[in-house]
Amino acid sequence: MRPNITPEAINAVLHDPDPVKLEALAQDARRLTLGHFGKAIGLYTPLYLSNYCTSHCTYCGFHNRRKITRVKLTPAQMDAEMRAIARTGVQNILLLTGESPQATPVGYLKDAVTLAKKYFQGISLEVFPMTENDYRTLYLAGADGVTVYQETYDRSRYSEVHLAGQKRDYAFRYGAPERIAKAGMRQISLGILLGLGPLAQDLSALYNHLRGLEKKFPGVEYSLSFPRLRTIKAKALAPNDVDDATFVKILCLTRALFPHTGINLSTRETPTMRNRLMGLCVTKVSIGSRTTVGGYNDTTAADPQFDIADDRSAADTIAYLKAHGIDPVFTDWRRIENT
Repeated sequence: MRPNITPEAINAVLHDPDPVKLEALAQDARRLTLGHFGKAIGLYTPLYLSNYCTSHCTYCGFHNRRKITRVKLTPAQMDAEMRAIARTGVQNILLLTGESPQATPVGYLKDAVTLAKKYFQGISLEVFPMTENDYRTLYLAGADGVTVYQETYDRSRYSEVHLAGQKRDYAFRYGAPERIAKAGMRQISLGILLGLGPLAQDLSALYNHLRGLEKKFPGVEYSLSFPRLRTIKAKALAPNDVDDATFVKILCLTRALFPHTGINLSTRETPTMRNRLMGLCVTKVSIGSRTTVGGYNDTTAADPQFDIADDRSAADTIAYLKAHGIDPVFTDWRRIENT
């Protein structure tokens, strides 16, 4: 039987000051990760296609009230960005946009996916929630994964930080993973934005959301992400009260509860933290990341969605993994046409 995942049980772990118990939790996470994933870390790189956004999310660098330069990559610029990423050897790409179906409609995303097939084996999307038919269109074009974070599962807090736009629709966003699964996608990544809502309640809701999806769609490969709120051009748009010890507990507890589930880690975290967690419980990391549109070729002067804490190059991160006996996985499957 799986451990209890009520908010009370989670709080008991997160607020336990005993370092011996934390070490035991960490060692258990390490053992489970090695047993199910081995000494391997999957690699991916995010590519921001556009920062146009019609939603007002108070914590985000792209929200529609911010006075920033709005840009959208042309097909030629997409190609140049993708070639730059592919030269690092990474074969998994995550295509991102702001929340604007008007600026980046499904047809634009389909063209981006089609172009990405020239360079990458794995193509995932982190865009605005869509209908099942739209997800199916992108699946047939060649996308195989979607990332969609609920951000916070607390409905009251959700309404406080999502003030306008499609993202204000809690229910439509909550239902996105099920629509994604029905559309045929191979991978779904869920997550919460740490520091945004009530922590234990959010974790409990995320875990239960995942368990429901696992039961209904057992053939999907799931992963979880726990990004912490970060500054944007050194300015904090929202507080982050999740310290390093709590962050490590969250990831180790997640591994204990979900031994087979992937855990992703972005460059929001420092090199020291990422190095520690890559040998502990994380199974997939972003490398060489830029959070600006056109950031890999400096083709625009766009503002970032958030500040990066680990600015090591892809080559430097790969070299670190190899030096510490961890196998960098550039791709773990071979593309076939989706039908």
